[in-house]
Amino acid sequence: MALQAPSLIDSHCHLVFRQFEDDLEVVASRWRDAGVRLLLHACVEPGEIPAIRALADRYPELRYSVGVHPLDTGHWQSDTPAVLREAVLADERVVAIGELGLDLYRADNLEEQLSLLVPQLDLAEEVDRPVIIHCRDAAAPMLELLRCRRSEGRRLRGVMHCWSGTPEEMDGFLELGLFISFSGNVTYPSARDTHACARLVPGDRYLIETDCPFLAPVPRRGKRNEPSLVRLVAERVAELRQESLEAVGHASTANAVSLFRLKLQDQEP
Repeated sequence: MALQAPSLIDSHCHLVFRQFEDDLEVVASRWRDAGVRLLLHACVEPGEIPAIRALADRYPELRYSVGVHPLDTGHWQSDTPAVLREAVLADERVVAIGELGLDLYRADNLEEQLSLLVPQLDLAEEVDRPVIIHCRDAAAPMLELLRCRRSEGRRLRGVMHCWSGTPEEMDGFLELGLFISFSGNVTYPSARDTHACARLVPGDRYLIETDCPFLAPVPRRGKRNEPSLVRLVAERVAELRQESLEAVGHASTANAVSLFRLKLQDQEP
């Protein structure tokens, strides 16, 4: 069955954070009312996995990733790859590895971050899952690493989450086969590079997300973000691409379904 607007997928959210302790049921009602059919809950460190799994039990539309964020190096232990592997194999709702990556905006420990990133890329290849890549002020070393791996014949599927880079950087990641995901920052007036990327990205290579509770889109900027607001991201992307909201909803949903191998309840088997 064809995907119908206003079907939307929030391809990156964080609901286990304290910001949602008091009203998650209300938040869930709002995302359903907004047409959010599926959510992908990103993981930043292994200690979150039991709580995320419990949320997936509670909300059948939730899928999730497992991984270690580049700013959470303190949570990396010698057995972490085994812990992540076990979590993937134990639950088919684990559809990605991450969020992993590099962040040289808030930290300068590049070598330490790489020591976490490489084994997670290896794990994603081993278990055949896409990666969710966090990359802030680190496009050059990330591209160097991924190009090197490709030259060695290493497989890579994944998404550059919460995109904020330049069109030239985007082209580098697109050439590697990655998707580009737009968050609330695409609604910010000063985010000119992100606006340009939203206009230029191929229609079969972009996703939308909230990254909630962070980066609430205009006009909610500065307040708590939540999955229902992914519709505002879709509206801004539609405006930038001079397309209808229905077209952006259809494309971003189909792209997320393809990348993460998701199933919607009204899809034919």
